[in-house]
Amino acid sequence: MNFAISMLTSGANSSITGWFSIIWLVIILVIFYFLLIRPQRKKEKEDAAMRDKLEVGDEIVTAGGIVGIIFSIKDDTVVVETGGDRSKIRVMKWAIAKCNTEHDD
Repeated sequence: MNFAISMLTSGANSSITGWFSIIWLVIILVIFYFLLIRPQRKKEKEDAAMRDKLEVGDEIVTAGGIVGIIFSIKDDTVVVETGGDRSKIRVMKWAIAKCNTEHDD
């Protein structure tokens, strides 16, 4: 009889331990979401908004470190004028890391 009662008790303990494991996993996932995923998505939205607001004449910095002034804008590319010899290069919009020109919203 004692053996049957101890088996029932150990079964209940393992069930509770299983639930605690699941709860900890959910808590860790929630923490990852709020500390890593959510801020990254917010940054991506801000970067996309900055790229949508670009205008001809804005000073930009590309992800590769090239600094220049926007000469023309097409659908997904931008022609950037760089250097004293006024050379022009074409870069993708996603490669623009920063706009140094202030815009009035």
